[in-house]
Amino acid sequence: MNKKIMKFGKVLAPLLALSFLSSCVHRPETKNVYIAWSDRQNSYSFISTLKTVTSIGCNPVVLDMVRSNDLSYGEDGTLIDAVDEHRILLPEPARKVKASAWRHSNVKDIMKDVKYVIFPGGSDICPTLRRTEGEWHGIEGDTDYAPERDVSDYLLMSYCLDHSIPVFAICRGMQMLSVVSGATMIDDIPTYFASLGKGDKETHRDAEKTVFAAHDVDVTDDSSLLYKITKQTKLEKVPSWHHQGVLSVEGTPLSVTAKTTTDGVSIIEAVERKDLPFCLGVQFHPEVAVRKAVDKEADAGNYMDQQTAASFFRALVEPK
Repeated sequence: MNKKIMKFGKVLAPLLALSFLSSCVHRPETKNVYIAWSDRQNSYSFISTLKTVTSIGCNPVVLDMVRSNDLSYGEDGTLIDAVDEHRILLPEPARKVKASAWRHSNVKDIMKDVKYVIFPGGSDICPTLRRTEGEWHGIEGDTDYAPERDVSDYLLMSYCLDHSIPVFAICRGMQMLSVVSGATMIDDIPTYFASLGKGDKETHRDAEKTVFAAHDVDVTDDSSLLYKITKQTKLEKVPSWHHQGVLSVEGTPLSVTAKTTTDGVSIIEAVERKDLPFCLGVQFHPEVAVRKAVDKEADAGNYMDQQTAASFFRALVEPK
């Protein structure tokens, strides 16, 4: 998610974030739902995730940052001698993270008594963490990396997958699920479409980066967890804000269960691990639709209905 969206959250963040985060530890009668640590907890989508969890009657609890024992951190939690001028994780530190994954980290302490994890949206993922290492895409307007969060999410995701912890991964979260699983990625969707002689038509992100785009998603597998949750073959008007995506999950344990097709080109919108009890990633932002409905925002009607959007979160905590 681009830095400009942070401006939406900054107006409300000081009160909202404090209110939601403090309520997480004072409602013992309800279920705790754990949310992966973010460096931008005042962003619109992050606060929307907190609000959505609260709206279904659960406590949103933000986990601490997971740290690799193979890397060095400063007192403020920033990585030392591990990132380049674009804030991309250098290849060698990235290889250390991938080689040992959660086994060389503090994740066991953080995950005590944790039953479910939501991986929320956010910034681009360092390309060096991919199975086939990539480089900076070269787009000045989209230099948006958070290496400390990337390491934390990579370690946490690998732990959840290895221990069958139920996971719901949103936008960047789905991309992290895919990266950890070894998928190939699209660095920039408009550039990808142009390389195919096609036009993106702003399907996945508003060109001005001021509002969430809205588009339909085709559910391609009626045996999928996605279909079981929504009971729909087409999800209408999903909120969308991303310029990167998953290109292919071939050779990974993931299954593609939804796509959006524009000008004859399909972009993956959902992936799952069918061998695990609950492991679902979606490229869109259902939490945004819930927040807009709950807060009665003026443009709430432009996006998917609240019941469908909230169904992902309910399914995570109320498995059938």
